[in-house]
Amino acid sequence: MRIFHLAVEEVWWAAEAAGTYTVSTLGLDLADVGFIHCSQAEQVAGVHRRHYSAVVEPLVLLTIDTDLLTSPWQLDPVEGQEFPFPHVYGPINTAAVVAAEPFSSAAST
Repeated sequence: MRIFHLAVEEVWWAAEAAGTYTVSTLGLDLADVGFIHCSQAEQVAGVHRRHYSAVVEPLVLLTIDTDLLTSPWQLDPVEGQEFPFPHVYGPINTAAVVAAEPFSSAAST
């Protein structure tokens, strides 16, 4: 399965160099939350509107192949949401990220 995560470009570059990505969501780390928030394809635009619309730094959309993850992941129900969201319960090994593409706010409208 392919899941997605919005990341600040500069943070992604640092993670790529380190080999693991540990940002849960904007301003919070895996250690703070206990998992990394991800999205299914149809959820990305809503996540951007709700949480990242005020971000001025360049963003990238990470495409993660769950078959390549070394940390466990699962689809979890989220209160107020119709569909479950994927969460990764550990660091994302960068080898599981099969694409990191620039993301613009125009893409989420």
